[in-house]
Amino acid sequence: MEEVLVINSGSSSLKFALFGHDAVATPEDFHPRYRGHFSGLGERPRFVVQDGEGNARVEELPDDTASGDGFGHEAALHALLDWVEQRPDARRIAAVGHRIVHGGEAYRAPVRLDGRVLDDLERLIPLAPLHQPHGLAPARALSDLRPHLPQVACFDTAFHRHQPRQAQSFALPRRFTERGVIRYGFHGLSYEYIGHVLPARLGTPRSGRTVVAHLGNGASLCALQDGRSVASTMGFTALDGLPMGTRCGNIDPGVVLHLIAQEGMTPEEVTHLLYKESGLLGVSGISGDMRTLLESNAPEAREAVDLFIYRIVREIGSLAAALGGLDHLVFTAGIGERAAPVRARVAEGCAWLGMAIDQARNTAHEQRISTQDSAVDVWVLPTDEERMIAWHTARLCR
Repeated sequence: MEEVLVINSGSSSLKFALFGHDAVATPEDFHPRYRGHFSGLGERPRFVVQDGEGNARVEELPDDTASGDGFGHEAALHALLDWVEQRPDARRIAAVGHRIVHGGEAYRAPVRLDGRVLDDLERLIPLAPLHQPHGLAPARALSDLRPHLPQVACFDTAFHRHQPRQAQSFALPRRFTERGVIRYGFHGLSYEYIGHVLPARLGTPRSGRTVVAHLGNGASLCALQDGRSVASTMGFTALDGLPMGTRCGNIDPGVVLHLIAQEGMTPEEVTHLLYKESGLLGVSGISGDMRTLLESNAPEAREAVDLFIYRIVREIGSLAAALGGLDHLVFTAGIGERAAPVRARVAEGCAWLGMAIDQARNTAHEQRISTQDSAVDVWVLPTDEERMIAWHTARLCR
């Protein structure tokens, strides 16, 4: 059996998953043999591996990495390749799939990587400066380390490229639209996976009108019509839409102008403010972690949670309007899958849609948490972007 390696690189981490490369019909037919991550890169690196049964263990790193000096993403990639290729049950790596945040207008589906494509994607760094470089770096390095190993880029933006034109457009002069200033949307791999999974849960090939709530440190909502993206809360960047852990979400553009013109802030300072100091962290002044806020008795924590839920409920109404009604609401990602109080309050705010959840099912984190007489089915479905990437990679490289 050959294997597909999936790499998802962040600012201080490198996540991976290893899948058997069998002929499979759907993403759910793929079963990971291993998952793992390097965390604390550049500081105190840690390498954790989990097998297909969920058993986790910490792998040893070279002795000179104890302080993290010099052990960054490139060193982690080398260590990962050594571990993948030297473990006792190693198989030949057939291909590597990468999560790349931005594919721009041109890349509307996963694509085999080569030098030209990598150059194209590097030109998109200004559109996703905090994510794009980290996603591309392992692909560049692998092209040097394993030049004959096929690589595939899977994009968070590609899933939304088939939205109606009006859902992608800003009311700006056309010259800016023609230069690519449009609503791209993100978290597409997560939404695509849920779009594949939901029909199987329903037992029907068509899933109807669905809003998926991808709620994590980064958070967004997406309207799906039978599994296809119709509208999303994120736009030109991953800064738009819902308040997030440290990102502000939707904001009046005049606020940005005010910060620059009246507060004397530089564009770099505004960028740091909106990406790193805002959201749940900024409102609460305590934390950007929902678990911490839910456990806190501080009124500022309550205010941050209230704002987060208010904005989710408000955006669900907007997306339901775009769909012409709502059949299903799906919660996914870290907060969506684990924070029962957040789900309960969102459903309460959507009672006007005829939505009602069973509190016992919700507390138990069951897959379907709506009541029998709810007009909208409410689901809790774990997302799996790595599995989606593995499926795309295997299909392109089969």
